[in-house]
Amino acid sequence: MLKTFKKHIEDSFPELLESHFIIACSGGLDSSVLVELCHKTNLNFSIAHCNFRLRGKDSDGDESFVREYAIKIEKPFFVTHFDTLGYVNQHKVSVQMAARELRYAWFDQLLAEHNSSYLLTAHHANDNLETFLINLSRGTGIEGLTGIPSKINNIRRPLLSFTRQELESFANDQQMQWREDASNADAKYLRNKIRLEIIPKLNELHPTFSDNFKNTLDYLKQTDGIASAYLQKLKQELFIENNGRVEIEIAKLKELQPLATYLFGLFSAYGFKEMENLEALLDGLSGKQLVSSTHVLVKNREVLILSSKNETKLDTQEYFVTEEEVPLNLPVNLKFTVVSERYNNLDTVIYIQKNTLKYPLTVRKWKMGDYFYPLGLNRKKKLSKFFKDEKVDVLSKEKTWLLCSGEQIVWVIGMRADHRFRVDDTTQEILKIELHD
Repeated sequence: MLKTFKKHIEDSFPELLESHFIIACSGGLDSSVLVELCHKTNLNFSIAHCNFRLRGKDSDGDESFVREYAIKIEKPFFVTHFDTLGYVNQHKVSVQMAARELRYAWFDQLLAEHNSSYLLTAHHANDNLETFLINLSRGTGIEGLTGIPSKINNIRRPLLSFTRQELESFANDQQMQWREDASNADAKYLRNKIRLEIIPKLNELHPTFSDNFKNTLDYLKQTDGIASAYLQKLKQELFIENNGRVEIEIAKLKELQPLATYLFGLFSAYGFKEMENLEALLDGLSGKQLVSSTHVLVKNREVLILSSKNETKLDTQEYFVTEEEVPLNLPVNLKFTVVSERYNNLDTVIYIQKNTLKYPLTVRKWKMGDYFYPLGLNRKKKLSKFFKDEKVDVLSKEKTWLLCSGEQIVWVIGMRADHRFRVDDTTQEILKIELHD
């Protein structure tokens, strides 16, 4: 197996030959074998161990085992201890989820602190099969049936092409020792039940089941690759960049059939996976929106507007502009200049009577109930009605800033000045305000 592993690293993970990496080692069979293989391949790595304090003396025994192993092979060793149950109670998650969140946060910290390029985990072919069956039992699309990725971000999983039986055979041949976690034999956990009860039955039904599954997984990945390439081409045609956001024509989406399948393929990567909600959005009222953990999708008349949550996060802070100082650290770049004559107002330049202003001026986002007197209209108009008449979509409204004098709006920045501050024949001092990129 060592010879096969070395060839596998050279062919599929050449980056590990050049870079320092960290191996997550629990002390169990899988991660211990991964450490031994990397050591015998003369790779440059350190070892990291998490003590979750869930199994008393056994947890401490795992830590001691991994520490002694690292000393034996002369590799740097990192360890941390977690109050896992405290995290469970605080965040209301399962023990398994808590352990996952805690360890990966720590691994990211380790990689950054020690200038390491990659984290290696010991997932193997049997883990792939178990994940496949778990996803299949819960209901999933093809992305849930293509297995655990061997490379994602800075994580590498070089054992995915090897079965647990191969790992155990190697460990016995090398007379290795490892730690057994008694909880792995508890069939109350879904993954353990699949491992202990379902997979053995599948192997009984067909002696070559494991090899057949590997082939099936390869075929599914190839099919997924073809589908992904087509969807990417479709996105390039449908997802149009416009002023820093993405617009999608609803009519073109509706031409795609089966619609739900296409919607899932196009929008699931942005966290939108409820197809009923997506289909309803297409026929919903303008302004209706869906929010995922990372993105916002808004219907604006005949298009959908897609943007990240960071782009649409509402800034509720108010910024002040004094008369004496050049304004700094504003969310918009404004330049104030006293001039001797005025010209026509533009979207990005306005001229106002300086003596009508009450300092400090305020730059803030709009809120419900705001109104102003649009220049040239000279009567009150709610800002919400102004936005509607100007066909301003929901996301653009949230990005719009106001320049205010006291409670009065001087300028809907980038759009329209207020009539009450206009320059007339009696104006003695003219203030020019410019919006710069």
